[in-house]
Amino acid sequence: MRLDDVAFRYRRRGPWVLRGVTLDVPSGRIIEVTGGNGSGKSTLLRVLAGLRRPRRGSVTGRPARVGYAPERFPVAQPFTVRSYLAHAAALRRVPKHVVTDWAERLEYTRLLDVRLPDLSKGSAQKIGLTQAFLGDPGLLILDEPFAGLDARTRDALPALLTEHAERGATVIVSDHQRVLDHLPALPRLRVANATVTPLAALDASLAALGANPDAHPPKTSEDADPRETADRRGTAVPRETADPRETNDDASSDTAAVTAPGARKPNEQRARPADPTRPDASAKQEEQTILEVTVATREADALETRLRADGHRVRRLP
Repeated sequence: MRLDDVAFRYRRRGPWVLRGVTLDVPSGRIIEVTGGNGSGKSTLLRVLAGLRRPRRGSVTGRPARVGYAPERFPVAQPFTVRSYLAHAAALRRVPKHVVTDWAERLEYTRLLDVRLPDLSKGSAQKIGLTQAFLGDPGLLILDEPFAGLDARTRDALPALLTEHAERGATVIVSDHQRVLDHLPALPRLRVANATVTPLAALDASLAALGANPDAHPPKTSEDADPRETADRRGTAVPRETADPRETNDDASSDTAAVTAPGARKPNEQRARPADPTRPDASAKQEEQTILEVTVATREADALETRLRADGHRVRRLP
């Protein structure tokens, strides 16, 4: 599958969520999509799945069968689990017994006659996964599939994804739980500032420039789906921007003076030591919050890698 110069926004003069995205998506692989909250990950997944049509550019080579599981399965429907999945199976021309097979595999047979609105978040997540897997799709897209799952299902799901990829399908997953970290050579796509970049290419570019990717983390785009941003972050919808064809983008850059160690400019006061309890003063536009997180030692490296990839500053306490 290939994306050529794909651009997308939700309103004609709204902010661009994606712009100029050109990308080859290989088959037979599990690919993780990463990025900060509101960066447009879910929008990218919907475009890949064919649920949203690009405003510009094209998506070609999409498999005929697509399975998609949203981050929040819509439970406000007047069906039982059994009747909903039976209908989904009929649409995909899948035998009814396949629904029972998946219920046994994901351990929710006792819920088959429960109404969808009565499901817990984790149980609803299993139903969303089941309808995505039905019909053996050639493209499987899962948005935060591990959130809310019980430990047994969460631990079993990576093997199911690997099994599906080994049959030749493309599996694209957005995962903040870091459940896929143990998979070897896991390709990652980072969504930020309305662009999509393979992390390996991003690291190579930074290395070529002699930059430290941890010193100045990439900024998180605010050009997200306004509905998604308001729901996840509880903040106001970003200000709309004009169509780039109608206005010129102003170039901007950050500059910094370099001085010898310990030297001070004339009339310059010595800087006070940084207060770790206060937000970074460089964050002029966006309010910053400091979180102290305690994790098991074996999980610390993986968590730090993910936080840095999402554009956060990380400092490990001794």
